[in-house]
Amino acid sequence: MAAARAPGPVRTQPPHPLDRDKLFAARLHAARVRPYLATALFALHIVESRQVPTMAVDRYWRCYVSPGFVDRTPVEELAGVWVHEVSHLLRDHHGRGDRIARALGLTGAGDRLRLNIAADCEINDDVFGDGLVRPEGAVVPELLRMGTGELMEDYVRGFRLGTLPPELAWLDCGSGADGLEREWDLGADGADGLSPQEQDAVRFRVAQGINGRPGSAPAGWKRWAEEAFHPPQAWRDLLGAAVRSAVAGAGAGEDYSYGRPSRRSAGLPGLVLPSLRRRPPRVCVVIDTSASVSDAELGSALLEVTAISRAVGGRRDQVSVVPCDAAARVVHPLCHGEGIPLVGGGGTDLRTGFTAALRSGPGPGPDVIVVLTDGHTDWPAARPPCRTVVGLFAGHYAPRWDRYDPDYTPQGPPAWARVVEIGGRGGGR
Repeated sequence: MAAARAPGPVRTQPPHPLDRDKLFAARLHAARVRPYLATALFALHIVESRQVPTMAVDRYWRCYVSPGFVDRTPVEELAGVWVHEVSHLLRDHHGRGDRIARALGLTGAGDRLRLNIAADCEINDDVFGDGLVRPEGAVVPELLRMGTGELMEDYVRGFRLGTLPPELAWLDCGSGADGLEREWDLGADGADGLSPQEQDAVRFRVAQGINGRPGSAPAGWKRWAEEAFHPPQAWRDLLGAAVRSAVAGAGAGEDYSYGRPSRRSAGLPGLVLPSLRRRPPRVCVVIDTSASVSDAELGSALLEVTAISRAVGGRRDQVSVVPCDAAARVVHPLCHGEGIPLVGGGGTDLRTGFTAALRSGPGPGPDVIVVLTDGHTDWPAARPPCRTVVGLFAGHYAPRWDRYDPDYTPQGPPAWARVVEIGGRGGGR
């Protein structure tokens, strides 16, 4: 039997470099099949990293790439990963993840994994197909036993980690997907990150591309682009101030409750006094449906109704809608008004809309009336007994001639109303 040979020196292979040609070929394929995302895809800065399992992004638009993952993944699947990762950044999943974590008290690494999975489901439910291959192991809503078309905020509330397959533990799309910084992140002071202004510019260009060719984008991207072109307007701040003022004003408390004892109880030992319970404010929205208002403006008005329901804490039962041209139509409670019919098309006289709004619902009437109009209407002679906010569709209200009446000039909104442009620069009075 021959003597055993002494082991020789161990030879280690040098780390395999990142195959950038293959990676960039996949990016080019992604840009060809999703041209509206090209600006975002080419805005990402590549950082080679052996600490990431596949590909990951941070909130500064850096993309960390594992060389081994690139080697073993076909170009067509890599293209899908490119689109997936840049989608996290375009949809602000890092900022939204931070807000969800604060709201729900999510603090641990497992909680952030939940956020990452929820963000992936928001992207993956309709992003693949039509030339873009779904990467192996991509998380889809079916794994959560949930339907498609939901948002990250909806998915994260609908599942727990214990109900998911254990292989999802590897999932890590980086801080750009959930807001939690990783050890490999270069951070705010690292090189090649995008500033907030540059990030907004990229999002705007992508939204322009989607809206310019609306038939070529999935439903999730269309929804995102629509929201990107409707940022919060100053008029919503005015409405919020009016609503808060209405709640804080005298008479806002309408019933007593022991849920929160009165502060006067401290002066009466042994007694617990009830405090006034405040009710949510009632808001009535009068929408101008006359012939001078375009379909686009009516669509914008419905978007603003949704914003109003958020301004009153999501209490849709406290919001009603009155379509009005020359006559006020049926008052629609928002909680039953998923398909509110904006009937009209005739002349304009919003005075009837004010009358219907003041009579709407039980009780003394609304706390706030919001009027969405192009401004070509007569106004009530007397100030209503509640706060009024007038939203003027941008660029539509201006002194102009009427072809049937050369002496016609529109009457401006009354001095007692808070007025702001909708869809313009957000100015108002």
